[in-house]
Amino acid sequence: MIRHLAIFDQETVKRIFEGKKKTEGRFSKNKIPPFGKASRGDTVLVKVSGEKIVGQFTVDRVIYYDHPTSIELDGIKKKYGKELALPKTFWLDHERVNYVTLMFIGAVTKFIIPPQIAKRDLRPWVVLG
Repeated sequence: MIRHLAIFDQETVKRIFEGKKKTEGRFSKNKIPPFGKASRGDTVLVKVSGEKIVGQFTVDRVIYYDHPTSIELDGIKKKYGKELALPKTFWLDHERVNYVTLMFIGAVTKFIIPPQIAKRDLRPWVVLG
């Protein structure tokens, strides 16, 4: 099992902890983590952009799409749109992507004392090992 560090905006973090966001999706044009790196049982540390790590969740299941067609992207939107809890404009901004990672969120934990992990770059996802 691998640990990951993921960056989220404040609203997304709120939805994760409220249980409204049940699936985390990462969409990219380049083959970057978490594509091909996340697996069932992995732990994802939740960090608010520009702030501290506030909690974590376990990955229950992962689905990957390598160069999804527009039909597949439409299917993702219809089948997982509610669970992804994405802004409506998201789909317009991501009409053309080459890689999609869907991670189904398992147990969610808030931290009282956050772990100290130095991160000083702009990557939205880091595989910690």
